[in-house]
Amino acid sequence: MSASPPATSAPPTVLTTNTLRACFWMLGALASFTTMAIAARELTLGMSVVQALFFRSLICVIILMPFAVIGGGGMFRRVATQHPGLHLARNCIHYFGQLGWVYAISLLPLAAVFSIEFTVPIWTAILAAIFLGEGFTRWRVIGVLMGFIGILVIVRPGPEMLEAVESTKGTLAMVGAAVLYASVFVFTRHMAQTESPLTIIFWMNLIQLVIGVGPAIWFWVTPEPDSLPWIFLIGLGGLCSHWCVAHAMRHADAAVVAPMDFIRLPLIAVIGYVFYSEPWNPFILIGGVTIFAGNMINLVGERRR
Repeated sequence: MSASPPATSAPPTVLTTNTLRACFWMLGALASFTTMAIAARELTLGMSVVQALFFRSLICVIILMPFAVIGGGGMFRRVATQHPGLHLARNCIHYFGQLGWVYAISLLPLAAVFSIEFTVPIWTAILAAIFLGEGFTRWRVIGVLMGFIGILVIVRPGPEMLEAVESTKGTLAMVGAAVLYASVFVFTRHMAQTESPLTIIFWMNLIQLVIGVGPAIWFWVTPEPDSLPWIFLIGLGGLCSHWCVAHAMRHADAAVVAPMDFIRLPLIAVIGYVFYSEPWNPFILIGGVTIFAGNMINLVGERRR
C-alpha cells in the first residue's frame, strides 16, 4: 500500500480570507454581547430579572419559529431531536446561569461581570475532566490557577467586600453563573455530535420560555413604552451572539477567535464609564487580563500538546 501524501497547509490567501471572515463575525458577536448586557441593565431598572429573561426567550422564539417550521420533511422537521431529556436538563441549567448573569448585571459594574464570565473555560476544563474523562494537563492546571487568581484580584476579599452586600451578592451570582455556563458547554460538547446548532438554539429558547412563564407572571410589571426597544434588543442580542460566535469558529481556530472575544472587556468598561458613571477600576481589568491569559496559556499549550 502506497504511503499517503504529506499534509499541506492551506495557502496564505485562504488563511487570510478565513481570518478576516472570523473577525467580521466576532465584531458581530461583540456588538451582540454588548447590546444584550446594556438591554439587561436597562430592563432590570424597571422590572424583575425573571421578566427580562422571559422577554429574551420570547423574542428569540418568535425569530426562530419560521426557520423551525419552514423546510422540507414536515413541520418542525429541521429541529427534530431524539434527546429531549438532554435538552431539558441543559436548558434548566442554562436558565439559572442566565438568571445569575442578568442579576449580576443589575448589581455589578459591567466590566466586572464580563471579567468573571471569562472564567467559563476554566470551569469547563474542570467539569470536562470530572464528567467527560478529559485529561487534566499541566496547561489546564496553569489556566485554572490563573483564573482563580484573577477572580481574587477582581473581588479582593476582605472586610470591605463583606460590607458591600449588593456587590457580594452580584459577585457570587456571577461566579455561579460561570459554573453553570461551563456545565452547559459540557452538555453541548456531548450533544453537538447528533444535534444541529439550529436544533440546540431553538430548544434552548423554547424550553427556557416555558420555564420562565410562571416566574415572569408572578413578578409581572407592565412594561413602559420606552422599554420596548430594550425588550427587542435583549432577545436579538442573545440570539445573534450565539450565531456569530458559531460562524467565527467555523472560519478560524479558537486561538484566533478568543483574543478577539477579549476586546469586549475594555469595550464594556468604557461603556460603563461613559453611560453609567461606573468607576474606572484597574483591579477589574488586571483580573480580567489574568483570567484571559490563563485561558490562552491553556489553549495554546493544549494545541502544542
